[in-house]
Amino acid sequence: MRAPPPLRKGIVIAFDPRVLDLGHHAAIGVPRALADAYDTHQVGDRLLVRFAATMGAEQQRDLIEGGGFVGIDAPKINTPGSAGHVWIERARTLPDRAGPQLRVLLCGLNPSLYAADVGVGFARPGNRFWPAALASGLLTVDRDPRHALDADGIGMTDLVKRATARADELSRNEYVTGAARVARLCHLLEPRVLCVVGLTGWRIGVDKHAATGQQPESIGRTLVYVMPNPSGLNAHVTVDDLTEHFRIVGALADEA
Repeated sequence: MRAPPPLRKGIVIAFDPRVLDLGHHAAIGVPRALADAYDTHQVGDRLLVRFAATMGAEQQRDLIEGGGFVGIDAPKINTPGSAGHVWIERARTLPDRAGPQLRVLLCGLNPSLYAADVGVGFARPGNRFWPAALASGLLTVDRDPRHALDADGIGMTDLVKRATARADELSRNEYVTGAARVARLCHLLEPRVLCVVGLTGWRIGVDKHAATGQQPESIGRTLVYVMPNPSGLNAHVTVDDLTEHFRIVGALADEA
């Protein structure tokens, strides 16, 4: 793996443009900050991140992965002010679009390669996610996850962050570990409802007997709802079916 480029001499690391200083961010604000960094970097770009000293290693890993980055091994930096920094690299995936006070956290199975490249989940033509979510009133602007977060109170994440051409390329272990990460994200952000968009992945990673609808177990204060995959390959489920699921999710969030 290539080493990151050397830091310029004579510049304190906190002011280097490749450093993202999150040391003063509470964990609840880190997903948005990392998503902003994702938007301004290309796949393969590297930067240093400083997290708050009180943040544990597991939470750092969760937030890096959720932010659309991967942690990388790199030579130790001896520049003044570099203690506590970690190198991360922009991945070919999607970032979590999430923050506090969410009505709903929408959770896909994993990004498609197409979605990862355009930076929008469920973006491939033929996917019924956006038409159904718009028809239900849950979302108000097409293919705009930033607007969904800021105006609609709707966040987005994925069970598995690794982008693939098809969801069936994922392993059971990826679903299990990914579902655990999403559960920790729910404990951190406490959205009113977690809506998992894809029954198969939830069955593989969490409950093999799960059916669509509200699940019997919540995640802390967060209700859990599972709905069918909106992919055009899931032809027996119609746009009207998906729209009704989103309407129910919106109603649950309003009542929670």
